[in-house]
Order: sequence, then C-alpha cells, then structure tokens
Amino acid sequence: MTSTPLRIVRASAIYDAVVTTGFALPWLAAATFGTLGSIHRELDLTGSLPDPDDPFTVLFAGLMGGLVLVWSVVRIVRPTLLVGAADTVARALFCLGMVVALTEGASTVIVGFLVPEVLWGLVQGVAVAAALRRRTLTT
Repeated sequence: MTSTPLRIVRASAIYDAVVTTGFALPWLAAATFGTLGSIHRELDLTGSLPDPDDPFTVLFAGLMGGLVLVWSVVRIVRPTLLVGAADTVARALFCLGMVVALTEGASTVIVGFLVPEVLWGLVQGVAVAAALRRRTLTT
C-alpha cells in the first residue's frame, strides 16, 4: 500500500496533468488562452490577457505546459518524497510568478490557478515534510 504522502504527490500530479494539458501543445495553448479570455470577459474581470495569436506567448505556454505535463507523468508513475519535495518548491515558484503577474496587471483569471496551486503546495509540503521528518527520526 502506498503511504498517504505518496498518494498526495500522485494526486497533485494528476491535478497538474489535467490543468496543464491545455497548454502542452501550441494549438491547445492558443485554444486555452481563448477560453480563458472568454471566462475573463464573461466574469468581467480586470487585468490583461495573453494574446492567443502571439507566437512567442504560445511558444512559452507550450514549453511550460509540456514540461509540467512530463513532470506530472513522472510523479504519477513514480511518486517519491524527493519528487514531492521538489514539486512543492516548484509550486512555490509558480505561485510567486502568478502573484507577480497579478501585481503587474495580468487578468485576475489567474486567481483560479493560484488558489489550487497554494492549496496543493501546502497539503503536499506538509505531508512530505512530516514523512521526511519521521524517516529521519526513525533512522
């Protein structure tokens, strides 16, 4: 049976795979930006949106989406405390980037990504840290 911290690492990876698949390929990224733009307008949100027709924007979205998708598969197939710890650090960096984007005028649609990112980071970080601490104390 897999331990709770490893189940959390795997569950956070599944969440990431679902959320980032829409950014992993250029045509998916452009369509996802279009959908986010529709949500932004429907909810009358503030801030600027990425341009789905800008190849540079789509390139970097695809690079990040593809990288996160591959990293998700690694964590799904082989969750470990080490990759859980690394992913927790990555989540903190992603959160920092989202907060900076929001303060610089990006669409508040980002909050829909930021909140789950913070929550997964906290849940996973606490579980992995506790497991690592227990492992250190028992060895």
